[in-house]
Amino acid sequence: MEKYKNKYRIPSARLPYWDYGQNASYFVTICTKNREHFLGEIFDGKMELSEIGKMAEKYWLEIPYHFPFVKLDAFVIMPNHVHGIIIIDNPDNGSNVVETQNIASLQNIASLPQRQLPPKNRFGPQLENLASIIRGYKIGVTKHARIIHPNFAWQSRYYDHIIRDEKSYHQISTYIANNPSKWQDDKFYA
Repeated sequence: MEKYKNKYRIPSARLPYWDYGQNASYFVTICTKNREHFLGEIFDGKMELSEIGKMAEKYWLEIPYHFPFVKLDAFVIMPNHVHGIIIIDNPDNGSNVVETQNIASLQNIASLPQRQLPPKNRFGPQLENLASIIRGYKIGVTKHARIIHPNFAWQSRYYDHIIRDEKSYHQISTYIANNPSKWQDDKFYA
């Protein structure tokens, strides 16, 4: 394990040399701290949002207002996590994306190059990338959720997956849509 400032730290889960501000579709999972059920409960295979869960849904849908280069696709709020597809579609970015016509909404599928030079910052510009989108979302929800429950918190990290083809996109979209009905089989079930 690496040390930074004489402390051990967990290596980044981000793909090295991928610019996370690049146009692409990203599947993300954001968990609550200790996977506590702050966001609601599943009853008969359907998600019943708590007050904090409703807030999490509202702020998710508002992401494009704060980040106009973002489009949202399938998402679900679960008792202790959020799954969603975030599409970065910035017309100012160079394209390393394959457009697909078979998906209902405009969908950017990442086409990973064989070799890519690293950007100046390892993960791309920090104001218009996936990390800044997730950070803004988590801050917005946390700020208001702590009025309801002072101990509300997110896990410090999040999971992401760069969607590379239509097959992967369809598998992920189906997984998101079916997540509430398969809650007891979910790895986040607790």
